[in-house]
Amino acid sequence: MDLVSSSDGGDFERCVRCGGVAAGPCARCGLPVCGDCVVLSEGGASVWAVCKICDARAGRSLRAGWTAALFWLVLPLVGLFLVIELLERIFR
Repeated sequence: MDLVSSSDGGDFERCVRCGGVAAGPCARCGLPVCGDCVVLSEGGASVWAVCKICDARAGRSLRAGWTAALFWLVLPLVGLFLVIELLERIFR
């Protein structure tokens, strides 16, 4: 997300919470926020800025996203293992 909008004459993006000049997007919702309206994330490999609106809804931890990513990585592997075991028992 660019901080300088090209559609309205080069004005700076504004924070959705306070209207100040935005420093960057929220890591959860992607809306532009300033440095005063964010908290730093916890539980990730990197530190991300999460807006206070998202922090109030879901907290500043990104652990749920990592858990979901690992779940969708492990679920197909377990499914394939079960299919192979089933086929092995059928064709013995």
